Amino acid sequence: MSVIPSPGTVLLTGAGRGLGRATALTLLRDRPDLHLLVAVRSDPDGLAARLAAETGSSRVHGVLCDLGSLDSVRQATDSIRELLDSGDLPPLRAVVANAGTQAVTATDRTADGFEVTFGTNVLGHHLLIRRLQDRLTVPGRIVLVGSGTHFGDFRHTWGLTPPPRTAPVAELALPWTTPDADTVKAGRSAYAASKLATVHLAHELDRRTPEGIGVYTFDPGLMPGTGLAREAGPLDRLAWNSLLHLTRVHPSSTNPRASGRKLAQAAVGVPVAPSGSYLDRGRPVRSSPASYDPARETELWEELERLVAAKGAYPSA
Repeated sequence: MSVIPSPGTVLLTGAGRGLGRATALTLLRDRPDLHLLVAVRSDPDGLAARLAAETGSSRVHGVLCDLGSLDSVRQATDSIRELLDSGDLPPLRAVVANAGTQAVTATDRTADGFEVTFGTNVLGHHLLIRRLQDRLTVPGRIVLVGSGTHFGDFRHTWGLTPPPRTAPVAELALPWTTPDADTVKAGRSAYAASKLATVHLAHELDRRTPEGIGVYTFDPGLMPGTGLAREAGPLDRLAWNSLLHLTRVHPSSTNPRASGRKLAQAAVGVPVAPSGSYLDRGRPVRSSPASYDPARETELWEELERLVAAKGAYPSA
């Protein structure tokens, strides 16, 4: 598969800050021949205007999409399909599933009643991709942003995140009822579980996606100081942000600008690895042993399909 050609549209979620914003700026500056469609949960037109002003690009557009609401995702994908089908946007070439959240407990709910981390990071992106899968044009790309937290070891998390919880997908999708569910530790374990599920989803998507559409998980590295810990308490935020001075010495640490360039490359550049690969800041590596589990991947896929169908958000229009 070669570099993503023009004309084409790249859909990016979570472009308002951190890694997403850096990726958006890189795409607009390095690939002015492509259109960028940013899907965000508030003020999409305002964000598009700010990105356009900063880069001088006239090829950036916004769409309202709250990944924590299946109805919002359905409405957003209906709008995107209309823009593509009418020719107002050129063919869809890439979907970059970057948006994500990390809660302070494992009991918070999305608008549909799902555990907020799983519901946003996994279920919302699954529905977004599924409802646009038939509009992706060959050669195309699907890139899901993962995290080293899915490994569950000190090397990848510095001990800040516990291992992902092991439980049936149906349990992970709902607010936890474990004794520690309302603790910060549980919230972080839920985040790690959502990122392990992201790798499983990428593997299953790779099996179910037509030839010519590459699917990748992109691990941006540890990025202290970004907004990921914005929901945490003051002491946890201080601990997270204080890691900034270590970014030059720890091999897994990076910053949004550097990882944003590499995420943009993974989305539209020449592939560096076969479809289905895990890219650690653009370099193909093995993901965690637990992430290679076809039975679990099938379980995840079937449960995601069941959940969105039960909410009336699927199939696509």
